[in-house]
Amino acid sequence: MTRGGDTILELKAARLAARQARALARRRLALTLTAATLALVALGAATLAPAPTRWGAGEAPVDQWANLQLPPPIPQAPAPLAAQIAALGAAFDGRAGIAVRDLEGGWTAAHDGEALYPQQSVSKLWVAVSVLDAVDRGVLSLDDPVLVRREDLSIFHQPIRDHVGRNGYATTVGALLASATTRSDNAANDILMRLVGGPDHVRAVISTRELGAISLADEERYFQTAIAGLDWRPEFSFGRNFWRARAAMPQDARQAALEAYLSAPPDGASPAAMVEALDRLAAGELLSPGSTALLLDLLGQSRTGPERLAGGLAEGWRLAHKTGTGQVLGPRATGYNDVGLLTAPDGRTYAVAVFIADTTRPVPERQALMQAVTRAVIAQHHGLDPAQTTPEDLKLLPMPLSAQETADLRLRGDFPAP
Repeated sequence: MTRGGDTILELKAARLAARQARALARRRLALTLTAATLALVALGAATLAPAPTRWGAGEAPVDQWANLQLPPPIPQAPAPLAAQIAALGAAFDGRAGIAVRDLEGGWTAAHDGEALYPQQSVSKLWVAVSVLDAVDRGVLSLDDPVLVRREDLSIFHQPIRDHVGRNGYATTVGALLASATTRSDNAANDILMRLVGGPDHVRAVISTRELGAISLADEERYFQTAIAGLDWRPEFSFGRNFWRARAAMPQDARQAALEAYLSAPPDGASPAAMVEALDRLAAGELLSPGSTALLLDLLGQSRTGPERLAGGLAEGWRLAHKTGTGQVLGPRATGYNDVGLLTAPDGRTYAVAVFIADTTRPVPERQALMQAVTRAVIAQHHGLDPAQTTPEDLKLLPMPLSAQETADLRLRGDFPAP
């Protein structure tokens, strides 16, 4: 069969030849474009290539980077002390966090140093810093008069309550500050917190000073009733009203409230952040020189917890500190703390923090852990092995007889004694 004189086979052959010719033309075009592109790239590379270097041409840049100052290595704690702190913390029957910082050497030894622990009344430190910051800024004066009324009172330990009658109690900002820091007076602390602008303002002071993992809850009266699963009522300030209300609660509800607090303490702080903040306080980085000296003097006059860190003091050593004590549920104690600045006879100072978040061990054993930390620091300072030093080696200051008889550090049975 033909069409216009050509056979079908001839037409197919012609179409195939045309396709092949077009394909060959496309390949030739692609090769041409590729060659042109490579030529352009080579030309560009030749343009961008630096001129051959001469001997010594790089000396000026080398001088610039060779003289850069690298940050110094992080100071390491003495190994014997670090090992003893770790052993004491791990061996204690309960959740304990410990940190020791040498203010001169810049090193920190810690056990569970980055975890958050409830501060309890240790947080009064940050209220005191906020008050003295307001004094430094001229917003408050320590001589400013304050009238404390019955409705201003708080909960638990509040020595100022004994002075508040129907007409109130006339005092000053400075007197309230002294009572809050040296006697851990909850009412004095709550009033001061309100005077500076409330808990949000204290949190802002902590934040602007970049104190790290340190937080603040609320006034003691609201904070403590929440830990117990209750709402604040003014009658809780007097008599045994709070204790009766707490005892009347269903045990599982109180247990749940305590567990919620311990799992995410709103007043949480890490031992490592605490000793660094104490270092900065002592260095005068948080307050003016006058306010720094006043606060350190008040901490040195603290009347609370004389058998905690202070129970391990040796002759010539001093401690400026703040304690904290949480609530107890059955045999379970929470928030048993002491933090402070431990100063040797030669003036070298160590920031120390011992937090016990949760334990069933009795008070003397908790005190014994803190005393052991103090003794370990003193032993290390005097060039002794903290793990091998006995109390007799350190010329410890005498403790009350009752404390001497009961302050025995009993370690967990599943952990070897250090």
